[in-house]
Amino acid sequence: MLDPYARPNVPMPAATPNRKKPLILVVDDQPININLLERKLQRENMDVITAANGKECLDAISRVTPDLILLDVMMPEMDGIETCERLKKNPDTNTIPIIFITARSSKEGKLEGLNVGAVDYITKPIDLDETLARVKTQLRLQEIHRENLELQKRLGESRRTAAVGAVTQGVAHNLNNLLGVAVGYLDLLKTSADNPEMVRRSVALIDSAVDRMIDIIRQLSTIASIERLPLQPVAMQTLLDESVARFREEFKILSPVIIRNLTPKGYTLRTNSEILESVLGKLLINAFESLPKGVNPDGKVEVEARLDTTDEDGPRALLQVLDRGGGISPEVADNYFDPFITTKTAVGRGLGLTMARHAIRNLGGDIELLPRAEGGTIARLYHPVT
Repeated sequence: MLDPYARPNVPMPAATPNRKKPLILVVDDQPININLLERKLQRENMDVITAANGKECLDAISRVTPDLILLDVMMPEMDGIETCERLKKNPDTNTIPIIFITARSSKEGKLEGLNVGAVDYITKPIDLDETLARVKTQLRLQEIHRENLELQKRLGESRRTAAVGAVTQGVAHNLNNLLGVAVGYLDLLKTSADNPEMVRRSVALIDSAVDRMIDIIRQLSTIASIERLPLQPVAMQTLLDESVARFREEFKILSPVIIRNLTPKGYTLRTNSEILESVLGKLLINAFESLPKGVNPDGKVEVEARLDTTDEDGPRALLQVLDRGGGISPEVADNYFDPFITTKTAVGRGLGLTMARHAIRNLGGDIELLPRAEGGTIARLYHPVT
């Protein structure tokens, strides 16, 4: 006579990414519970595999990844709590939703299971309809999660495609303009060979156009770079001082920059100083160029560093460049980080903020521009703290 409570020998479904039926792993040391759950789930068009304890559960998951685990808490050899902890510590299995099934009904017992990573808790005796409803809810949540991940992936690809298109269009437009400048002055040279002053002026302007084209190409090479940037600890005060010194040297601006270091004394930031100094330089030149012509820039541009503790993901280093210039132009307020978006009239401008944000994002941070209450702009650079 057949034992109605015996565990059937269910073949394990093949581990295939095209599997359409949900795969549920039922782990319980009581055959009657396994039988009841198995039959109920199979009637709902779900595949089921089973295990009698935690060790069998881990062994099953090493061969196939279920969509959800119904896990008994009280089992011999390895109980459900330890099994769940091991699954959550493993990056290959820590996203599998686990619903605990147990005879414990106390608040403390439920909290113990939820604290180790379970998504839900069902108490014995098992109500099959309730269990099925909870399983379906978690499967729907998993499906929504997968769809969100796919949507984020597609959105990221769309953004990259759009960015490449915008950069390509901007590069073509700006290089054509710069080439037009160079060709125009070359034509002028041909007709002005007997005018030394005109020759010198034309050559200088051609040199300037060529330098701008070289700068655009150099910046595009930086955008294309996807290498992991080396990081090292740098004293914040040293970083600020050297950034301003490098900015003055590169842009030939001798006006003083007010530096305020509000981080703890001796504070160090683990970063790539070469990249961060370059980014601060771009923010500083943007600040100086925003000042109205004829205004003495002394004391008009400031650099401030402090720790920001307002982010829910933890503290960040916040470096700010503050100016008292004309503020954010309404013409570019919504897209000032787009390539070649600029209010400057000089041909070939407009990659500075694009490059600055790209570089700091490679370091795990970000940049935002905000209007300053007393007039001007605040450029905020956020950098992760490790």
